[in-house]
Amino acid sequence: MTATDQALVDTNVLVYAYFQDSEHFEASRTLLEAAQNENAGLCVAPQNLFEFFATVTNARRVSQAKSCEEALKAIEEILSLPGMELLVVPADVVSRWADLIRQAPVAAKRSFDHQLAATMLANGVLRIFTFNVSDFRAISSIEAVTP
Repeated sequence: MTATDQALVDTNVLVYAYFQDSEHFEASRTLLEAAQNENAGLCVAPQNLFEFFATVTNARRVSQAKSCEEALKAIEEILSLPGMELLVVPADVVSRWADLIRQAPVAAKRSFDHQLAATMLANGVLRIFTFNVSDFRAISSIEAVTP
């Protein structure tokens, strides 16, 4: 499988997959279960895992916050899936990120989506599964799709 066949799983999909009360639980869980197949072609970036941890341990962001240990166990589960690859953050991610900001200007929190896109593009990943498709519209080389 080539990198261009891969799709990154966005943080929101990972979060919804661990909360049954989410309206997106089923779709998110189904996508993660697909990663049981080593040919699933799914991937995550370290940034996704850091954001996942920050979100699921924050009682203001989720219905029932996870303990640190529960969150780390979930991350280990995600990384152990045969069809889930952990992307490498390139040494030049800052310059790649800055180039994306210049091409499609954003500010504040939206800049983190560009950071994720910079990591994706450096690894040849052109598709992202997300429930926030509009966050990636401005980046023409990324195809954002809902699971």
